[in-house]
Amino acid sequence: MKFIVKFFPEITIKSRPVRKGFVKQLRQNIRLVLRDHDENVTVAGNWDFIEVLSERDDLRAEFIESLSCITGIAHFQYVREFALTDLDGIVDEAVKSYGDALKDAIFAVRVKRVGNHDFTSVEAERHIGGSLKARCGALAVRLKNPEVLVPIDIRDNRVWMIEQRIEGLGGYPLGSQDSVLSLISGGYDSTVSSFLTMSRGLKTHYCFFNLGGDAHEIGVKQVSHFLWEKYGSKLGVKFITIPFEEVVGEILNNVDNSEMGVVLKRMMLRAASQVMEGVSAKALVTGESVAQVSSQTLVNLKVIDQVTDELVLRPLVTMNKQEIIDKAKEIGTAPFAASMPEFCGVISVKPTTRAKMHRVEREESRFDFDVLERAVNSAQVMSIQDVVADVEKQYQGEVSIVRMPVADEIIIDIRHPDEAERKPIKVAGRQVINIPFFTLGTKWPELDQDAQYLLYCGKGVMSRIHASHLMSKGYANVGVYLP
Repeated sequence: MKFIVKFFPEITIKSRPVRKGFVKQLRQNIRLVLRDHDENVTVAGNWDFIEVLSERDDLRAEFIESLSCITGIAHFQYVREFALTDLDGIVDEAVKSYGDALKDAIFAVRVKRVGNHDFTSVEAERHIGGSLKARCGALAVRLKNPEVLVPIDIRDNRVWMIEQRIEGLGGYPLGSQDSVLSLISGGYDSTVSSFLTMSRGLKTHYCFFNLGGDAHEIGVKQVSHFLWEKYGSKLGVKFITIPFEEVVGEILNNVDNSEMGVVLKRMMLRAASQVMEGVSAKALVTGESVAQVSSQTLVNLKVIDQVTDELVLRPLVTMNKQEIIDKAKEIGTAPFAASMPEFCGVISVKPTTRAKMHRVEREESRFDFDVLERAVNSAQVMSIQDVVADVEKQYQGEVSIVRMPVADEIIIDIRHPDEAERKPIKVAGRQVINIPFFTLGTKWPELDQDAQYLLYCGKGVMSRIHASHLMSKGYANVGVYLP
């Protein structure tokens, strides 16, 4: 099995040393990701493309899915490689790959060559195209806008029959740029802004301010892990939790109602600025968009930013809400955001949209900054790889693990909808229903509580977490299905 990976165009216009650095990072990222599928995978890079080789032809779908989520790739091709004999030999191989697709179709052949041959690319296209039309029952050859395209690369004495082309994410290879710390709440905005910094090659760490809800923290850890697992190229990043319950209480008690939103944001930037050095971050990232809410007017953003000397990046600054939601759907975080439990820390009755620095400073003078210092000192830092396991520790109830259902249990597939659709489970004699884990908490009370349920997630980690969580809420009719 062979894939040819082509670089994001902006990489190809860089200076030689910079381009080499990008290619090296991309090659490393591809190897890290694909070794989860095949530890013997070969990833060989050069100036123009990267070759991915594996003996595991059965893993084609897994390789395609993983490569499509690695930043820095413009597109990649699945190819069959064989020795060049003559043009008729290429025709024979093209029939194997495209014979069925060409029947009654209008098509074109595209040939690219590298090396010395006794034919030109145009001559090869004419010969191969004419032969395929005769042998495969195609309707016609049309060079412009064909229904079927047969792309072929001839490189010296080897031929690549390109059977599939898949678009990549583009952007720069993750880790090729500096690190940033993204303030993430788990909603549409913060997950999309985190993805966008990742897609520009910025190693993105996560910072969550817990305003008082355990369920919210669990949800944010899960969506952060999802982003890292799908798009993070297996690079090591950190997840930081800062307990902000006391900070919120201090604001509610001592800050004027109209200024509370701006002051809360300033407190968050103060705290994040102190912990970012621990992850070598060079900037902070927020999901703010101009005028989306009262605290995000230009005047308020300026007042908020003046609390720190650190660079604050806002990838969504000019995007409208529907664009952000659409992007969240595209990257897979929308279902998380739609069901994310939230804890509203401060709600102003008449929030200011034109904050004045002297008023904000006056309100902050009544704030006990020892509370903020305690919150920063209590920050928990962990590897993103460990956040799911950490959640599991919070709910270590006695969960029943069932390998083979023997009663009338109903199986609940709690995987992300994309995974459940791609790899549906079937259990003989058992009803299987799909309830994604991020909606399980709200959907559970609607279920028949006289029935017994087994949660399924594939590896058993997420299912144990949610089964334990439900048991802690007093539900005894839940276990884990781990075949």
